[in-house]
Amino acid sequence: MRIGIGYDVHRLVEGRPLILGGVNIPWSKGLLGHSDADVLVHAVMDALLGAAGLGDIGKHFPDNDQSYKGISSLILLGKVFDILSQEGYGIVNIDSVIIAQRPKMLPHIPQMIENISSVLKLDKQCINIKATTTEGLGFTGREEGIAAQAAALIDRIKK
Repeated sequence: MRIGIGYDVHRLVEGRPLILGGVNIPWSKGLLGHSDADVLVHAVMDALLGAAGLGDIGKHFPDNDQSYKGISSLILLGKVFDILSQEGYGIVNIDSVIIAQRPKMLPHIPQMIENISSVLKLDKQCINIKATTTEGLGFTGREEGIAAQAAALIDRIKK
């Protein structure tokens, strides 16, 4: 078994949708990035790639490649799943946390889990998503950005 960690952060700006875990969350600001800037899915992808020793999302999906401009991070997550499968790995479980002062994430977490489990062909019980604030401290507390962290456990697929 192998474990990986992932971390991502994006700036909050006006005029962009707020997409986390593939869910479009109604909010006055969204995350700025080359893709849809879904920090949760980006952290999960980095955790999975890291566990397999396959680099990070920047290596596989560089932000200077126009084919990834505005792309749904769930599509990229599917590509990471394919990469892991080709390398002979299966996913055991994922644990993650969204770090944001606002908006409240709890109402959206079940759909986030559903989206990620569907793409990864993984039982929903194997995906955990939490959310926390920073009590008004730091860039997330000032609502300048949102961050996410993830840990993923993978194992060789038995043939």
